Amino acid sequence: MKTTTQENFLEGQAMARRSFLRFAGASAVMAGVLTTTACSKLDEDIDTSSTQYYNLGTGDIAVLNYAYALEQLEAAFYTQVVATPYAGISSEELGLLTEVRDHEVIHREFFKKALATNAIPALVPNFASINFSNRAAVLGAAKTFEDLGVAAYNGAGYLIQDVNYLTLAGKIVSVEARHAALIRNLLGLNFADSTVVDLSNGLEKSMTPAQVLPLANSFIATGYTLSATGLGS
Repeated sequence: MKTTTQENFLEGQAMARRSFLRFAGASAVMAGVLTTTACSKLDEDIDTSSTQYYNLGTGDIAVLNYAYALEQLEAAFYTQVVATPYAGISSEELGLLTEVRDHEVIHREFFKKALATNAIPALVPNFASINFSNRAAVLGAAKTFEDLGVAAYNGAGYLIQDVNYLTLAGKIVSVEARHAALIRNLLGLNFADSTVVDLSNGLEKSMTPAQVLPLANSFIATGYTLSATGLGS
C-alpha cells in the first residue's frame, strides 16, 4: 500500500516527466565525469592531477542533477543505516529510519529516470567518517544530511526556470523537512531552532550550491567531486 507521501510524490513524478520531455527537446547539456582539463574557477582551486568531476550541466538540468546528487548520498546513507543498525536501536527507530530510506530511494530514482541520459553517473559515497554502530554518530550524520538537504533545495529554488519543477521541488523539500524534524526529535533537539530557522521572520534558512557542494563533496570518494559551474559554483 502506498503512503500518502508516496502517492503525492508519484503524482509529481508523472508531471515532471512530461515537463522534462519538453525541456529535453530544447536543451543539450554535457553531464558526466569530466577530465582534469576543466577550466572553471572551482577547478583552478584544487589539485586536478587525479580528480574526476561530475559536471551537473546547466539550466534546469543542473538543478535536477544537483538534487539527484544529494538524493544519491542520502539514499546511500540510510541504506547503510538500515543494513547495519546501530547498537541498541529500537524496532520503532529502525522502522522510522527505514521509512526515511524508502523516501530517499524514491527521490533518487525519480531524478535518475527524469534526467535519463542527462543524469550524472552514480556517485561513489565515502562514509568513512561515520561510525554506523553508534547511535549518536548516525543520528548526528542524519541531522547533517537532512538540514543540508532542506537548505539546499531552498537555496536552489530561485534557479529553477520551469514552474513544474519548482512545484515538484516544493513537494520534495517538504518531505525532507519532515525527515529533519524527525531526526531532531530522535536526538531530543528543538525541531526548528535558530540554526535552521531565521527567528526574525520564521523562514527556513537556505544555502547556495556554492555553500552546499563542499559539504556534499566531503561524503564522496576521494578523487571525485561535484562541479556546478552552471549553478554559479
